[in-house]
Amino acid sequence: MERNEQDEIKAHLMQTDEQFRALVEQHHQYDVLVAELEAKHALSPAEEVEEHRLKKLKLQLKDQIEQTVAEYKPQPTT
Repeated sequence: MERNEQDEIKAHLMQTDEQFRALVEQHHQYDVLVAELEAKHALSPAEEVEEHRLKKLKLQLKDQIEQTVAEYKPQPTT
């Protein structure tokens, strides 16, 4: 699947699929939290664990998003 086609499918799903939109929004929230942790000069052991946990969750969401895009088939118009 071409990058442009993927972008078009993502844009369509963002407009029409509430579950897909929720996945993308949650991924973005995790991204912001990870960025905040990475911006710190030093992390406590608890913050390091949290950063690892957030990165894992973010990756799982990315996989779900990509799977949804790959499985997307447009509904035929009648």
